[in-house]
Amino acid sequence: MHKFDFENQTAIITGGAQGFGLDIAKRFLESGCNVFLWDIDENLLKKTIDEINNPNLNYNVVDVSKYAEVEKFVGEITNKYKIDILINNAGITGPTDPLWKYDVEMWNKIVQINLMGTFNCCRAIVPNMIKNNYGRIVNVASVAGKDGNANASAYSSGKAGAIGLTKALGKELADKDIAVNAVTPAGAKTRILDQMSKEHVQRMLSKVPRGRFLEIHEFTSLVCWLSSQENTFSTAAVFDISGGRSTY
Repeated sequence: MHKFDFENQTAIITGGAQGFGLDIAKRFLESGCNVFLWDIDENLLKKTIDEINNPNLNYNVVDVSKYAEVEKFVGEITNKYKIDILINNAGITGPTDPLWKYDVEMWNKIVQINLMGTFNCCRAIVPNMIKNNYGRIVNVASVAGKDGNANASAYSSGKAGAIGLTKALGKELADKDIAVNAVTPAGAKTRILDQMSKEHVQRMLSKVPRGRFLEIHEFTSLVCWLSSQENTFSTAAVFDISGGRSTY
């Protein structure tokens, strides 16, 4: 497995208490990074911190859909560290229903977390990256944001918005050593599948030519490269990791 160099760097990973976020955190820690996990589940965060038991691992209980909370914790962190890496991983899928039957409050909640959460974190953290003329931002989108998943209009819309945000912000920062990219995974073996009906999960799997779900470590490897100093040119781009599902 390739070893990345994140010595003396600080990363914030949202939705970091489990799944993709936690696996990324473990690879970052192995590579010398100082990591802050952000999640809304305090009990799960504490359990994760205890299990990993690494002095370079920290956490904050943050609702990324609330800008004031994001801004507060960014201020606390930047009083001690410069923020080198931001992984916008927090997200929820929500229920599967036709758009015309979708609960309005739930639709708004999903978009608030998946899109506005990404915006809030970027808005609060990018000024610190500009100050230091360095940064790597990876926004975790989804093939649903490219293709659209039937009965998942809120999730598809939020992730499509995150892709658009990535392309715009990447261009705005292209004259600096700050890279902003998105990754679009297909379904993976994480707890997020538990939020979906069995029928919806099977429908997702049937679209993947590889014939299986994404393994978490495969996803982490891509994110690590995008987050590293080795990525000196790619920005405002969308990196597909869908097992052949996506056609563009």
